[in-house]
Amino acid sequence: MTNQPALPLGATPIPGGTRFAVRSTAERVELCLFEGADERRVTMTREGDIWTATVPGPAPLYGYRAHGEYDPARNLWFDPAKLLVDPYALELDRPFVQSPRLGIYGEDTADIVPRARVVAPLTATPALPLFRPGGLIYELNVRGFTMRHPAIPTEQRGTLAALAHPAVLDHLRKLGVAAVELMPITAAIDERHLPPLGLRNAWGYNPVVPMALCPERVPGGVAELAATIAALRKAGIGVILDLVFNHMGESDVQGGTLSVRGLDPEVYARNPTGTLINDAGTGNTLDASRPSVRAIILDSLRHFARAGVDGFRFDLAPVLARGPGFDAHAPIFAEIAADPILSTRVMIAEPWDIGPGGYQLGNFPEHWLEWNDTYRDQLRRFWRGDGRSGDLATRIAGSADVFASAYSRSVNFVAAHDGFTLADLTAYAARHNHANGEDNRDGHGDEVSWNHGQEGPTDDPAIRAARARSVRAMLATLFLSRGTPMLTAGDEFGRSQRGNNNGYAQDNETTWLDWDARDAVLEDFVAALSRFRRDTPLDWIDWLTDAEWRTLSGDPMTAADWDGDGFVLHLPLGDQSLILRFDRTHGVSAIRGTMLAS
Repeated sequence: MTNQPALPLGATPIPGGTRFAVRSTAERVELCLFEGADERRVTMTREGDIWTATVPGPAPLYGYRAHGEYDPARNLWFDPAKLLVDPYALELDRPFVQSPRLGIYGEDTADIVPRARVVAPLTATPALPLFRPGGLIYELNVRGFTMRHPAIPTEQRGTLAALAHPAVLDHLRKLGVAAVELMPITAAIDERHLPPLGLRNAWGYNPVVPMALCPERVPGGVAELAATIAALRKAGIGVILDLVFNHMGESDVQGGTLSVRGLDPEVYARNPTGTLINDAGTGNTLDASRPSVRAIILDSLRHFARAGVDGFRFDLAPVLARGPGFDAHAPIFAEIAADPILSTRVMIAEPWDIGPGGYQLGNFPEHWLEWNDTYRDQLRRFWRGDGRSGDLATRIAGSADVFASAYSRSVNFVAAHDGFTLADLTAYAARHNHANGEDNRDGHGDEVSWNHGQEGPTDDPAIRAARARSVRAMLATLFLSRGTPMLTAGDEFGRSQRGNNNGYAQDNETTWLDWDARDAVLEDFVAALSRFRRDTPLDWIDWLTDAEWRTLSGDPMTAADWDGDGFVLHLPLGDQSLILRFDRTHGVSAIRGTMLAS
């Protein structure tokens, strides 16, 4: 049985106190109030699956305990010894930490599990997004981006507030960034195998509850989030949040009980035999076919939109539409489209997961953008030397074979957080992930990369020059393609992870940007590319009808020429003509009054 409460779920300040509401299928739920080390328990009242309690006076830190049957084989995880975080929590008093006690029945966890703070919900109607498709998206990890920035005060490094520093804003404006895409800033927990290896999750894609901000990355909570977004918007820069609604950090049956598993374990998808479905590759998968799961997703999106967020990137987005197979007409798409706030936000799908039929590039709603890995791989192959000119032409023209719309829904990228950095693409033919403690088995094993004759760093001037040409050619192609370009922070100045193409476990100088060692010449080149793109309406040219494609020697293209080493593209720009030359041997050039050459 499910029902919707009269007031929102979570902790809601009311005159004279606080009303607490949580969804649970337990037999009894207790509200736990904390004053220092002292815990006071309040028995909650049940109506359907909603449990409520009203507490007078100032709101202390809080959590829940749920009583009922414990039988994991039957998906029953009720253990009153476990302190449970409110799934609707907005702020926590401490980070999540891994401990074997989290998964042992009867072990009390009140001393290690975070307590939630009561925060007044945001209610204002948000301004319309600044970001528009076609503008430059700049993907960044808050901690990795700021930890070694020399201009940021030491005490502010690693935090969201550091993005409002004038030096950061100047850099973003120089690059012409339309929106920063923040890798997860909600509270996450390390995977179980990392602490014994002395490692930490650097990326944050293992959340426990969807709205609670990370106490380390956002120590100022909701106020810090809103203030930082406001500062970026004042500088003309939008904000996109990378959010994880495909799983929670409670992992598989060996994982810890931290929140929803101990309250309402039916939110996790199971197959007919009762075992957990693992379409996310993380031990569990949220079941978005359940109205209560969709409700918390929509409530989370509204909360962040009210903080000023322009849009959202959904990690492993097919999970949103599984029931269990992917459904392009899944209820959540219509619910987002019908919502007066969410319908104005930018939605971006990572259109794949590891479940059956999990690759869904091109199958999300008409107005959603999608990460385009086909663009990524075919661009790389062309510049590596084993890709077709025809494939490159299709990708730079907006991937019309995938996205049948008036404008291209393609998010074009060469490199992202997941995989080799742009510089490492041309310096490593194979992954070098030994530092992750998994015998170099993790990460992509078949990335499209190359090393120009020598693996890793080199002092050979010819190899260094060849790598630089490849990097500049790929960057120029990215900025001269129809669609929405995405650049990962640091790739504009040559960041390297020394061949590690799965840096999720490296919360250290492997993933922290080295601002002092950046390639200023390359950075200026990227800034020039961005200015050129900003002044050139590539997305509104009819590339299929009005474009003229020619061989490198200037002749009309024949079928055989699409297997060659490049082409020249003439695009009409009013009374002018934009000429783009993609030459595998000599790089990329663009002529429109001025010349940009890679």
